[in-house]
Parts: sequence; C-alpha cells; structure tokens
Amino acid sequence: CRGTPHMKLSLKLHRITALLPALLLAVALPAHALPDDFVHVAEVVPNVVIDARYAGDNNFVGRPVDGYLANTVILTRPAAEALAKVSEDLAAFGLGLKVFDGFRPQRAVDHFVRWAADLSDQSTKARHYPDVEKEHLFRDGYIAERSGHSRGSTVDLTIIDLATGEELPMGTPFDYFGLESWPSYTKLPAEQRAFRALLQQMHRALKFFYH
Repeated sequence: CRGTPHMKLSLKLHRITALLPALLLAVALPAHALPDDFVHVAEVVPNVVIDARYAGDNNFVGRPVDGYLANTVILTRPAAEALAKVSEDLAAFGLGLKVFDGFRPQRAVDHFVRWAADLSDQSTKARHYPDVEKEHLFRDGYIAERSGHSRGSTVDLTIIDLATGEELPMGTPFDYFGLESWPSYTKLPAEQRAFRALLQQMHRALKFFYH
C-alpha cells in the first residue's frame, strides 16, 4: 500500500513461494529459524529501531493484523545489508533508521483487503485517510490484493535522531493515505521537504526504488 516512505528490491517469486512456510513461522515466532536468504533486521542493521506497527493497534486497521504476532521485521539478506550501510552512513550525522515493516504474509494483505471492504468501520479515518473515502482506497492505489512486501525486499521506514529517538518530520505519519504522503508532493515546509529529499537520496545511492 501507499502512504509511507519505503524501499523496494526485487526477488524471484518462485524462491519466495518455496520459503513461505518457514517465513510465516518466523514472523509469528521470532525465535524460529529463518531460511538462509532471510534475516531479522535488528540482527543486521546497527542502531535500528524496530516498530512493527502491524503487530499492534497503531496502524490504519486499528488492531493487530493477521500474521503479525511479535515486534520483529524480516527482510532478505541483501536488503538488510543495504540498510546496514545506510544506517552506518546516517550514524555519522547522529541519525538512524526506524523500520515499520518488511516481509508481509499474504494473510496480512488479505486482512487489509477485508478491512477496506468493510465501509462501516471508519474508526481510523481521522488519522490515516481524512481526505480519502474508504471506498476509494483500492481505486487510488492505497490498498491492493498483492503486495511487493510479500517478496521480503520491501521495507517501510523513516529516519530518526539517534540522540532523542524522535522521527525526523516528513510531513505525514506512517500509513497516511493522502496526496501529502506521495514523494511528488511539494506543498510542505522547507524542513520537511529537505528531510524527504535526504530519504530519497539515500534510496537512490543504494539503487532502491522510493515510493
């Protein structure tokens, strides 16, 4: 779904399909061994803060999402190692990464789809989609029946101040559905545009795609 800065790498889908049973166990039970090509982000990326929003109720659904049972984020090893390089570069400026999501089970995507279809549930509208009608979330691309996250090389994140742990102001919160969250949106204060530019430059330097 749209609505938060994130990076994207590609991985062959047939490989992911073969590894899905082990990945699903690892998302639910962090101590469970991961397939060789996957890692827990916190074990690879220095200074990272993990805030797995879909394991709690601070997200656009307003409750824990199916498939997320612990505060952990899993990625392919190449994606995690690329993030480690980003983290090291940012640390020189007193900055770090907060990661919200990585590998996403299909049953979590299915939960998003069911939530979007339930037009009677508007409990998170004020915070997450104030200017978009829920019935238009599919049409406008904020919710989809398939997610690049299910490949394990897409990550939702932001930049933090290591001294305070505070997120740098990017103009919109995580999981905000609206034009303001789009990378092309420019009607923001100069500071917020500068922080978004930093995030985009970081992505380009590592050949990630920014959305």
